[in-house]
Amino acid sequence: MRIALSQLTSVPDPRRNLDTVREQTLLAAEGGARVVVFPEATMACFGIPLAPLAEPLDGPWATEVRRIARQADVVVVAGMFTPAPDGRVTNTLLATGPGVEESYDKIHLYDAFGFAESSTVSAGNKIVTIDVDDVRLGLATCYDVRFPELFRAHADAGATVSLLPASWGAGPGKRDQWELLVRARALDATVWVVAVGQADPAAGGAGPAAGGSAPTGIGYSAVVGPDGRIREQLGAEPGLLLTDIDAAEVAEVRRKVSVLANRRL
Repeated sequence: MRIALSQLTSVPDPRRNLDTVREQTLLAAEGGARVVVFPEATMACFGIPLAPLAEPLDGPWATEVRRIARQADVVVVAGMFTPAPDGRVTNTLLATGPGVEESYDKIHLYDAFGFAESSTVSAGNKIVTIDVDDVRLGLATCYDVRFPELFRAHADAGATVSLLPASWGAGPGKRDQWELLVRARALDATVWVVAVGQADPAAGGAGPAAGGSAPTGIGYSAVVGPDGRIREQLGAEPGLLLTDIDAAEVAEVRRKVSVLANRRL
């Protein structure tokens, strides 16, 4: 399966971000991608009020993403914000395209490094997978990567690939943590991890984004094999990476290292 990783820098205007989604999706489709993965917060960047721009899954932003996916004949996975019943928003991944219509609400909220995502975002509680061309893919978002149970749950549900859109926070050692964690989650669950982050705003020429401690991205999206090796990776700046995933490699790795079968807890 060919998967495209679209590492971009979201801006506060959802309409401008839709233009980027459209452009990147069409480029990925021309390159033979079956799935195009965008970062967390593709709809709008962190560091701004989220409630005024949140839309339901049948709202205009998601509807246009569906149209783009249908036009390109690919599955698009992109981060957006939907209204929550308590006045906060939900950090949602929309997965849409031929034969796929699903959403995942981020379970683990980023209350760390001086940022309190839970003050404006309501947590999800449902594990979600999608099927594309007989390959099952699990959905996770950013801070979820620090919790191996979710990725093992993907594997238990039959997934051979975990998709991880993110908007990783910058700071000392944060790139090292990002790379260590995406590799560790691949090893924990013996799955492919396709980790797609927001680009570093400064590296893309956008300058530092407003919002203080808001996680606005560092780049370094990565494709990690089920053996924990980084197979391909982008730098800090925006970019589009097309990668070919061999789902059969998961079974081979699991025969050698049966961490799932050997679990005792």
